Parts: sequence; structure tokens; C-alpha cells
Amino acid sequence: QVQLVESGGGLVQAGGSLRLSCAASGRGFSRNAMGWFRQTPGKEREFVAFISWSGDNTYYADSVKGRFTISRDNAKNTVFLQMNSLKPEDTAVYYCARGPLLRDGAVAATQEYDYWGQGTQVTVSS
Repeated sequence: QVQLVESGGGLVQAGGSLRLSCAASGRGFSRNAMGWFRQTPGKEREFVAFISWSGDNTYYADSVKGRFTISRDNAKNTVFLQMNSLKPEDTAVYYCARGPLLRDGAVAATQEYDYWGQGTQVTVSS
């Protein structure tokens, strides 16, 4: 069993920054790819960023490329999402999720992720 707990969300003005954290407990983190997703009311959960199990490979949705950075610290069982130059359209609940074991190639489909956190709200005001 794996538990994922996100933190770091909040209210920020457009152009500002936030850093989300996702702490994992239980078995299974350091050898799994990880991902960040987001969801707004009435919409499907959408992919934001992926990081391979080793941390060597990352992949981003076009909408956040160049502004967001995903990273991980396997010693601390934590994955991060640094969000810069935030826009009002980035407002959403952000979720971290555990991806496939020993996966290097990018995975964006929600069904490829087996454990999810409870989400953290990010609100960007204009």
C-alpha cells in the first residue's frame, strides 16, 4: 500500500510561483515513475508532468512547458512540482500519482497510474 500526500498549494497572483510537494509512504516509490495531474470542476483530469523512476527523464504538457519543473528526491520519497509564471488558467486541484515500475519513457494516461494523492488546490488570481 502506498499513500501520497500533496502540499504546497494556495492562492497566488498571476506571474507568481508555487512549489508543490508530494510525500510518499509505504512500499514503492523510488523505482516507480511519478506524475502530476490537475483537474477543474466539470473537466477531465489532465496530465501536467512526468518524471521517470531514475529522475533522468521528464515530460510536460504543452500548456506548462517552460514554466513548470518536476523533480524528485528518492532519499526523501518526495516528488516536487515547481510552478513559475503562473496563469489564471493554471487554477485547479493538483494531484500526484504513482506511475509504472522502472519506467523511463513518458506516461500521460491516467489509467497508467495506480495510486493518487488527495489533491491540493492551486488558485491563480488575475
